[in-house]
Amino acid sequence: MDRVAIHFENLENGRVRCLLCPHRCVLSEGQIGFCGARKNVDGALVSLNYGEVTAIAMDPIEKKPLFHFNPGDQIFSVGTFGCNFKCGFCQNWTISQMQPETKKVMPEQLVKIAKLGRGSKGIAFTYNEPLIWFEFVLDTSRVAVKEGMYCVLVTNGFVEEGPFELLFQSVHAMNIDLKGFNREFYRKIGGDLDVVLRNIEKAHKAGVHVELTTLIIPGENDDIEELGREFEWIASLSKDIPLHISRYFPNYKYRIPPTPVEKLVEIYEVAREYLNFVYLGNVWDERYESTHCPDCGSLVIRRLGYEVEKVGLDGEGKCLKCGRQIARIFE
Repeated sequence: MDRVAIHFENLENGRVRCLLCPHRCVLSEGQIGFCGARKNVDGALVSLNYGEVTAIAMDPIEKKPLFHFNPGDQIFSVGTFGCNFKCGFCQNWTISQMQPETKKVMPEQLVKIAKLGRGSKGIAFTYNEPLIWFEFVLDTSRVAVKEGMYCVLVTNGFVEEGPFELLFQSVHAMNIDLKGFNREFYRKIGGDLDVVLRNIEKAHKAGVHVELTTLIIPGENDDIEELGREFEWIASLSKDIPLHISRYFPNYKYRIPPTPVEKLVEIYEVAREYLNFVYLGNVWDERYESTHCPDCGSLVIRRLGYEVEKVGLDGEGKCLKCGRQIARIFE
């Protein structure tokens, strides 16, 4: 049975308005929302993907990517279907833009599989957009917290304030896609830059561990001056927020050639003028993946792909040489 959604309101003539994300879809009987995962059924908004799992895996936490939250962990990762963006370059389009086969799992079952079956200390909601899996993520994360586990979201950050703040109770870390610093680019994919910026700031100020990812697409969001404004904005919150600058490859509807590595390095150097922790993704170069202490310069974490070696990090996430806090450790 589909789960009735938490955030919606009834309108006249049996219509409903979804209040989960800023699209605020108004749906007549039988209609499905922009995200592909919410439907008007007999005058109620229901979640079509509650407990519906499309992908399960044990992943390095660095794959999320999270480099400063329990580095080196293997984390139980799970996804469903649907998304409230329409990115033509999506790498997981077969589950974000389509509805593949699923397996039904309830929150208690999933937590048991993660903790006892896979020996994971945490659960990552990832692969597609977890915020449109809201009720299941909320229920599952609450069960996980009671079991002493941590929870992670890999998200586009496009959600209304109330639902987002509710997740702060049981979600410990997020990687939020900051898809650029261009409002027109966000409108093109079905989003709103200002909403995402607001939510990044809210999560950071609430004490959630936040890391950001920007996928650099040639000719779309790679303007150096524009990116400089992005880096400056992130630094205004904290110079310690890690930023992952990721290399684009053709996927789904996009056939633009891959981002030149030279361009990424140029962007990396600009970002380093503003931020303490900047990384290049999809480049596989130790120089741009490893972590150095911004205070004493010591190599703290050596990375090559998903090979992670904590060479200068103590058990509390501090630099062994000078004691500077580098990573958040959840035990």
